[in-house]
Amino acid sequence: MSFETIVFYVFAALIVFAALRVITASNPVHAVLFLVLAFISSAGIWLLLEAEFLAITLVLVYVGAVMVLFLFVVMMLDINLVRLREGFWRWLPFGAALAGLMAFEMIWVLGSHETSDGMVAVKHAADYSNTKELGRLIYTDYVYPFEIAAVILLVAMVAAIALTLRRRKDAKSQVVSEQVAVKKADRLRIVPMQSEKLLAGHPSEKLLAGHPSEKLVAGHPSERKD
Repeated sequence: MSFETIVFYVFAALIVFAALRVITASNPVHAVLFLVLAFISSAGIWLLLEAEFLAITLVLVYVGAVMVLFLFVVMMLDINLVRLREGFWRWLPFGAALAGLMAFEMIWVLGSHETSDGMVAVKHAADYSNTKELGRLIYTDYVYPFEIAAVILLVAMVAAIALTLRRRKDAKSQVVSEQVAVKKADRLRIVPMQSEKLLAGHPSEKLLAGHPSEKLVAGHPSERKD
């Protein structure tokens, strides 16, 4: 048994163990962490298959973004575990039938002669680029399925935003077109006012006369009468 085979069985055992713990863990946070372990182990198998780009994408996208998002959502939600376990026995027959169907499909695929007989791993040259080969296949042989998948994901994203959007009556928002179309006459109004002359004996006159900073210098414009 070669070293690659041993590493493959180690990663495969970790994936099976993590997958079982995802569905059997009582704590949702622990289930998400075991799912992260399953993704990392799957990335290790991708590396054994010389698919470095897929392995890095699996770690960066699923583990680095999606699983972190799931973890924060699960931690912020107040999940009632008692109510969650109430429907376990009711859905157990359906889950067992579905698991049996998936197991039958995997055994059927792995047991066929096209996948088990005479299949040897291909050794690539030193200058082989997995990313270049993957891009060539996506944009030549599988360009239509790739574009259809992109459109479906876009529709799903728009639908999720539309379903979660809630309009509040008391919320204030800006209308940029109305702000740009505003003129000076709409916001500013100049009101003419007549100047008032101080009467003799008015308190303001005494205040100005007695204040030291209000002494007028000869020739100052303020000394002139209107």
